Amino acid sequence: MPPRRFKTVVCLMMFFVCLPCSVSELQARTRVENICSVYGMKEIKLTGMGLVVGLDGTGDGGKNLPTIRSLAAALKHLNNPVVDLADLSAANNVALVMIEATIPASGIRKGQKLDCYVSSMLGAKSLRGGRLLVAPVATPEIGNGIGAGLCSGGIILEDELSQATGKIINGLVMERDFDLPFIDRRTRSITLLVDRHHAGFHTASEVARVINSEFSFEAGNRQLAIAQGPGRGFIRIPKQYMESPVEFVAAVMEVGIDRPHQQARVVVNPKSQTVVVTGEVEISPVVISHKNLTVGVGNPAEGGLPGGFVPITGEQGQQSTQRLQQLVEALNQLRVPTEDVISIIRELHRSGKLHAEYDEH
Repeated sequence: MPPRRFKTVVCLMMFFVCLPCSVSELQARTRVENICSVYGMKEIKLTGMGLVVGLDGTGDGGKNLPTIRSLAAALKHLNNPVVDLADLSAANNVALVMIEATIPASGIRKGQKLDCYVSSMLGAKSLRGGRLLVAPVATPEIGNGIGAGLCSGGIILEDELSQATGKIINGLVMERDFDLPFIDRRTRSITLLVDRHHAGFHTASEVARVINSEFSFEAGNRQLAIAQGPGRGFIRIPKQYMESPVEFVAAVMEVGIDRPHQQARVVVNPKSQTVVVTGEVEISPVVISHKNLTVGVGNPAEGGLPGGFVPITGEQGQQSTQRLQQLVEALNQLRVPTEDVISIIRELHRSGKLHAEYDEH
């Protein structure tokens, strides 16, 4: 007689218990700067092209005309012009690269240095041991024809598995200042942007409320902060801070907020077997049968299931939503493998029972 297979049945119930403070209300207090940024304070990308020399036969110069032309231009600049490009056909120790660097949101001054990154554009096998000749970088922010800085230096490989890319520590020297304006001079105000994970009408209005409360004395009878949408707030700079707006912005960013709204989101990575749940992710009443496991959430059926399984309803038989976190905790207590937990969450999403943004990568 073949062995009988038994199914594990899990039923999640919703209990409504009056407690002085529920778990959902015990959200950590945070500062405005942790969920908001100031409009105008942004990173600026710099790009350019350059020539790497000193490679040990791993370059692309011998077979790519663009690299040969760049090498010929560099030699001409050094008062050593090349008459025939064919003379450089054996130059396999050079490579044409793309240069990238990032100016931080705080801005930068002329003469300061930044790390820059280089990547082979053609067929170079490795940039190990190479050195970037002086090359300009620019940004559309000021016009691609205007140089923002100069890059040069020895290349360090950050990943042995990707030898066609590398990093030059402090390889970029800025040739101009980048002061990022964050104050609207016309209205004497700043604009706060709520990050996408917390953006919502509740968060925007709560940020405005706590700022108005914090600066009620400076504002008098006026409201300094006004929520202009789910992800943006307008803040007037009070007269007391007209001469020191940076001090005002610093004080605004330090204001505490108790309950910032967080977008319901589920991020799943099957390769690393990781599940990240943010916000209050709810699931509708449903029954899921997966392998030797049957999961019943809320009040999914009226007449029960085969095998004597009868769903347990909430108070007064009402159907109610359940939080995904409770389901995951119940599955973990049963030592359900992570890949099976991910499969169940995936099917909840596909069936429309998972009420959250779902991201699998």
